[in-house]
Amino acid sequence: MATVIIIVKIMPDSPSTDLEKIKATAKSSLEKEGAKNISIEEKPVAFGLKSVHVKMDMPEEKGTDLSKISNVSSVTIEDYRRAFG
Repeated sequence: MATVIIIVKIMPDSPSTDLEKIKATAKSSLEKEGAKNISIEEKPVAFGLKSVHVKMDMPEEKGTDLSKISNVSSVTIEDYRRAFG
C-alpha cells in the first residue's frame, strides 16, 4: 500500500462563505478516510475571495469527495506525489 502526498485547493462559492466551517469539515472527512499530517491554510484569490489549500498524506487506495462539502464551488488537485520509503 503506497502513500501519496496531495495538495488540494478548495474554492468556496462566495467571499462570505465561512471558511472555518469548510476547513473543519474537510479535516474531519479526511481523517475518517485515513489521511495523516493534514495542514490547512487560506490563500487570497481576488476581490476578497480566499481559497483553502489542504496538504495531506493518504493511502493511495483511499479517496474522498470534498466537493460534497456545503458552500464549496470546486475542488482541484494542485499536487499529487507518491511517497517512497
